Amino acid sequence: MEKIKIFLVEDDPAWRKGLVDYLNSQPDITVTGEAGTKEEALERFQPECTDVILMDINLTENNLDGIETVYILTEQHPACKIIMLTSLTDEQVIVESFSAGAVNYISKSSFKEIPDAIRAAHSQQSAIHATAAAALRNEFLRMKNEEYQKLLSPAEKDILQLIHQGQTQSQIEQSLHITKRTIKNHINRILKKMGVKTSKEAAAKASQRKLF
Repeated sequence: MEKIKIFLVEDDPAWRKGLVDYLNSQPDITVTGEAGTKEEALERFQPECTDVILMDINLTENNLDGIETVYILTEQHPACKIIMLTSLTDEQVIVESFSAGAVNYISKSSFKEIPDAIRAAHSQQSAIHATAAAALRNEFLRMKNEEYQKLLSPAEKDILQLIHQGQTQSQIEQSLHITKRTIKNHINRILKKMGVKTSKEAAAKASQRKLF
């Protein structure tokens, strides 16, 4: 059986040695290369000898230079599969790691899950660790909310807020000092933008998205 070849980038010698021993004890995994710094990683990486890269995020103090290394490696070798190893759980760091090109993100405290993550990456399965998946989901929701914020004009948001409060078109006409025709035109545009059928549905959706 051909083993999965690992290139390990980790600045802590003790942790690196422990991880090498642990991975080499797996029947289908072997560590073929090691590095302790960004410079060493870029110099020693050999794509023909590597199936999966394990990359520590902080190679120098708290510089997040592991992410910078990922940017460079994925730019030079788009096919390389990189799993981030870290003790950091900051959502922005997780999102940035995936933006750089990482395929997974695992906490060092979950080291027992690393072999399975390696196997999943090698077989191109999308088995993202739960911590990383939650961060990506939150980032997706944030981006969707930003998209909705830009979708509606201030006037349209005002109308939806009043509809959500239970006002009729006649009451909205008095509250905003605009004609019913203008209100109807706004509502028609809102329904098209939001992909809903009624103004009440649009108002409920806008409230849920915190657009007002």
